[in-house]
Amino acid sequence: MFRIKASYADQLELRTTLEKAREFFGELRNFADLMPGIEGIRKEAGGIMRWVVRAEVPVIGAVHATFTVEKTEDSPERLEWSPARSEMKNYLRYAAAFEERGHKVLIKIVQHVELRRQHAKDLHRFAILVGEGAISAEMQKRVREMIKTFLERARVKLETEEPLDQEAILDSPA
Repeated sequence: MFRIKASYADQLELRTTLEKAREFFGELRNFADLMPGIEGIRKEAGGIMRWVVRAEVPVIGAVHATFTVEKTEDSPERLEWSPARSEMKNYLRYAAAFEERGHKVLIKIVQHVELRRQHAKDLHRFAILVGEGAISAEMQKRVREMIKTFLERARVKLETEEPLDQEAILDSPA
């Protein structure tokens, strides 16, 4: 079995509300819009989501992978998506935990990606030459870059968006 793995764990504290943070990290459209490398996220039947991801790997070039995930936890303190039960090759697990801290929210992010193939050539014809370790190291670097960029963009979006003043909207002449 040929396996490529990458994991990422981090936390950030944002000046926002628990509700806004949870809503933002629960809306997968934000990932598609703000995370480099995500080519799309589609909803499918039965609560399944299909993430299409592209990453550049030296020597091999662009690697495209489709991850089918389903929500496995949806509580006020935690959101989690795990590989769909039918998935056998491309595994993606993403979790976000939320903790209110005064006027801020601590968000803990964990993501694990794994590509499994029977043989290296099933991933790419040059994968055997590069090897699992080198491809995994490069994938780790790319996953880190993708999520760091996403979290920076999330910070900007959540901390700079002004809440709508509903009264001012209602009182303004149309």
